Amino acid sequence: MSNKGINVLHGSCTHATECPLSQVAAGDTVCIKGLVAAPEVSDRLREMGFCEEQKIKLVSRHSNYICQVCNARLGISHKLAETIIVEPLKGSS
Repeated sequence: MSNKGINVLHGSCTHATECPLSQVAAGDTVCIKGLVAAPEVSDRLREMGFCEEQKIKLVSRHSNYICQVCNARLGISHKLAETIIVEPLKGSS
């Protein structure tokens, strides 16, 4: 994964640009801007609801990342969270 164009400050999104989902704080709502995984992984993420322009909420980020996606809570690994590029929404905590 290339970090080109991704702005991360002290392990969290600066709220000024796009960053990986793995850098978002629990409780934040974000908009998915892209998937940077292998085609088969990206296809599976889209099937699960992690589509471009989809708004999701990161509920928890302990051993797995729990996301509220399309009225369902889904758990993904840190490795997968790194492949989901998001943009924080204005007014998100």
